Amino acid sequence: MNVAAALTPKQTLANLQTILGQEHAHLRGNAVVAAPADANQIADVLRFAQTNGLAVTPSGGGTKLNWGNPVAPDIFLSLERLRALREHAWQDMTCTVDAGCTWAAMQAELAKHGQMVALDPLWPDRATVGGIVASNDGGALRLKFGGLRDLIIGMTVVLADGTVARTGGKVVKNVAGYDLHKLMTGSFGTLGVITEVNFRLHPMGHHEQTWTITAHDAAIPDAMVFAEPLMALMDSRMTPSCVQLRSSKRECALDIRIAAVPECLREHAARIQELFARFAVEERDNTVWQARQQLFDGDDAFLLKISLLPAVLCAVTAGLQQRAAAKAIEVTIVGQATGLMAVAVNGSPDAMTALIKDLRARVADFGGSVVVLRLPDSLQDNFDTWGLNSGALPLMREIKRRFDPGRTLNPGRFVGGI
Repeated sequence: MNVAAALTPKQTLANLQTILGQEHAHLRGNAVVAAPADANQIADVLRFAQTNGLAVTPSGGGTKLNWGNPVAPDIFLSLERLRALREHAWQDMTCTVDAGCTWAAMQAELAKHGQMVALDPLWPDRATVGGIVASNDGGALRLKFGGLRDLIIGMTVVLADGTVARTGGKVVKNVAGYDLHKLMTGSFGTLGVITEVNFRLHPMGHHEQTWTITAHDAAIPDAMVFAEPLMALMDSRMTPSCVQLRSSKRECALDIRIAAVPECLREHAARIQELFARFAVEERDNTVWQARQQLFDGDDAFLLKISLLPAVLCAVTAGLQQRAAAKAIEVTIVGQATGLMAVAVNGSPDAMTALIKDLRARVADFGGSVVVLRLPDSLQDNFDTWGLNSGALPLMREIKRRFDPGRTLNPGRFVGGI
């Protein structure tokens, strides 16, 4: 609770059942799970929570509830009843979808017209649109199509005081007001509850090919061997859909996927063979693009998200593997050519903690950041999940104060305890 709330969980439940109906609110431990039917009911719940000093955590598929600082809410606001594809203007290549719709369900409907939202998030069968947007999740497709902030053209959000706000619109070219949807993207549910999202769409790729380039010429594979040819690839006339670097103590590999007509794919294959002539190049199926999710599906590792400049991707990967080997820590890395890296770290808690602190100091020299997405429960209370030391923090705190002065929404979850 944000303040010493006067309501017990049972009293909170009774009030929410009055708002939503008895079958749409129930107790889970000391928290109430509330499932509103639309934005207006969400607004009613948030007004009730703000009035009574109750903390609220919006929830979709629950796949990323452990990302960020831990929160003990009084109300889990489930969006399970908001799961429709509201509109698909396939002629205009836009769509409007409820925040509780799973990513896979949305893509399946869009595919009927050969279109897609060009993003590859984690756990698409379970993760919902709202949760993906709130956590700003995305994979290797970002290289060609951009991140979520480039794909969203509008949004409906319920603010902490119950205001239903609409930002952007339903057309790709739109200059209506401030781009508040960009502010909501990646805010981890601390500024408002996303209820609907308007996306711009892209055609599905019908002809694609993946190549994997593997380095086997060292006892400890060194990602720096790919630095020069990778730069040449990115400077070439080819337009890869995805490029990812996979590094572990056993191998170092680079995956490239290109979508083009079959005639052009043959030319691209020859050019890739030329650029990576000193390495083994082989055609692969799309399973290699599950590498990032496989890191998150493991149980024991620390999971990190590293953001840095693309130009230093190989250098940071190589340096991290060398420091991990010296500390008897196992590190598995899946890095994207955009400079985003997912890292699984296995070892003793003390050694892993020391490695992360050292890594944060080194990455800061490149203007990067290291966020811990998963760590043991025993370290939750004394470990800085975000690790941000930025002059932007006062501005971020002021934005939180303006949007949610009562700290109703996910209090403490975001950077600096926002």
